Amino acid sequence: MAFVCDIPAVPTVQQDDDVVRITRWDFSPGAVTGWHSHGWPYFVVMLTRGVLRIHDGANVSDVPLESGQSYGRPAGVTHDVMNGSDHPIAFVEIEVKRPDQLVMAH
Repeated sequence: MAFVCDIPAVPTVQQDDDVVRITRWDFSPGAVTGWHSHGWPYFVVMLTRGVLRIHDGANVSDVPLESGQSYGRPAGVTHDVMNGSDHPIAFVEIEVKRPDQLVMAH
C-alpha cells in the first residue's frame, strides 16, 4: 500500500493547538511521508514547485504543483506522498481540528 523508500520526509511542526496543526514538510528527491490517514480536513500550500506522487492504496498519480499553489482535502484521506521531482520540495500542511474555533486575523 505504501511506497517502498528509505528516505523519510522531514516534518517540522510550527503550531499545534486545539484548533489547528501547521506542519512544514521538506522532501529530498524520492522522500516519502509514509502511509497515514488525516483525521481532520487539511490544506497544503506549496513552498516550491514540484511533483507530489500520491499513492492511495490502489493507484499512484503524479500531481505537478507550482510554488504558492494550494489545495484542500476532507478528513479521512489515507495515502502516502512522495517527492516525484528530481529536486527537493517543501510544503506547509494546515490541519483544521476545530473549524468552528478558527479565528482569522484581519
